[in-house]
Amino acid sequence: MLNKEIKEKIIDKFKTHATDTGSSEVQIAILTEEIKQLTEHLQAHKKDFSSRRGLIKKVADRRKLLKYLAKEDEKRHEELLKKIKSHFKVSL
Repeated sequence: MLNKEIKEKIIDKFKTHATDTGSSEVQIAILTEEIKQLTEHLQAHKKDFSSRRGLIKKVADRRKLLKYLAKEDEKRHEELLKKIKSHFKVSL
């Protein structure tokens, strides 16, 4: 679960207009941060299967939102992927 300050920073960075808190871009960015935190948690707690189930659900939700955004507006989808990679610095 994200704390309020982190969530507000993510919303400020990814919002599409002044009062935006629920657009696809914001939801995807929040899910990405939650996935990152859960992944770190599961690396330390390998047998926490309930958290693993939550992680799988969040990944599926993010995938659905990304698929929806790609279908609706390819340009916004590509821009979001670039912003997410630069903001979260994904390391594989």
